[in-house]
Amino acid sequence: MTNPAPDHESTAAPVEPHRVLVLNSGSSSVKYQLLDMRDRSRLASGLVERIGEETSRLVHTPLTGGGAEARERTGRIADHEEALKAAAEELAADGLGLDSPELAAIGHRVVHGGLRFTEPTVVTDEVLKEIERLVPVAPLHNPANITGIRTARALRPDLPQVAVFDTAFHTTMPESAARYAIDVETADAHRIRRYGFHGTSHAYVSRKTAELLGRAPEEVNVIVLHLGNGASASAVAGGRCVDTSMGLTPLEGLVMGTRSGDIDPAVTFHLKRVAGMSADEIDVLLNKRSGLVGLCGDNDMRVIRRRIDEGDERAALAFDIYVHRLKKYIGAYTAVLGRVDAVAFTAGVGENAAPVREAAIAGLEELGMAVDAGLNAVRSGEPRLISPEYARVAVAVVPTDEELEIADQTFALVEGS
Repeated sequence: MTNPAPDHESTAAPVEPHRVLVLNSGSSSVKYQLLDMRDRSRLASGLVERIGEETSRLVHTPLTGGGAEARERTGRIADHEEALKAAAEELAADGLGLDSPELAAIGHRVVHGGLRFTEPTVVTDEVLKEIERLVPVAPLHNPANITGIRTARALRPDLPQVAVFDTAFHTTMPESAARYAIDVETADAHRIRRYGFHGTSHAYVSRKTAELLGRAPEEVNVIVLHLGNGASASAVAGGRCVDTSMGLTPLEGLVMGTRSGDIDPAVTFHLKRVAGMSADEIDVLLNKRSGLVGLCGDNDMRVIRRRIDEGDERAALAFDIYVHRLKKYIGAYTAVLGRVDAVAFTAGVGENAAPVREAAIAGLEELGMAVDAGLNAVRSGEPRLISPEYARVAVAVVPTDEELEIADQTFALVEGS
């Protein structure tokens, strides 16, 4: 009896999974990026918006292959499942299909993780139930995040799905910063406390700021100002968040594009009693009809600056209120930290609006802060200092990269398991 011939076809080395798909599912949109974690490069990105409407739109950008142009498709996309399938088709057209053995995991942005989720977590049925239990404290965000997770699990049930929580970075806050001064039993029964948001951005930017200064994150105290349509500040001491401006929800804190930020809680009672507004109407007012848009009708800082240049007094007042709140938080977090090594501006407004940065730091020389006009005027996609050499506190512009942060945390988790 002869021995069977060796199977030469089985000698090929197995493919090591090294890609991570990052999904950010909103109520009517899905943003996605596919990254190669060997060099942390982007392979493709895209956005599906207006899901459920007749005018749905998908824009897919392949980032490999010599600068291929973005592709766009329009027409009704009924739900998140259809949106993800459409995104998967676009990725497959670039040779980056979701069925690839090179895909290691799918990382999901989840806005609210409460106190239980302090680090990235592989999604199980029990984890999904806990995220659902947090919907009452994140009604605008967690339901959409859950939909994205469920859809992705259905498409690739064999693949690790990892939840990365916006709130996780802020769970290091001491109780003195996290607790509100209300009845403890009531607060605990209804999970009322400061959670904070934009955590992936604050984590990434505070770490990159330390790198910009040539120091370890453990050695650096940073005030991070994440200024987009949503805006938040954080005080980061040695790589750990010790205070942040957003609270139970993303409504508290800085003046934002459409959100009021800090406001006397009695305003809500007044509006109910005197104006006859319902809780839902007040919710819409404070979240969607306040902030910059409530003050002057625009929430685009570029438009507001143009209106100011044209002599528009409402726009000028809105800008001044926005900057005044920023200064208050910079001063407050200077006191909280005791020593500040850097102030870092990030996100759409923080990275691009030089007048906001200049105005926010103006007059803070006694705190060791100053902005160099020439450096501040430079447009760049790279982290950079905009403070003069003599300034005791570095002022920096550090472009955020929440998708890369989610991918890093996701890959580290699945690689280490």
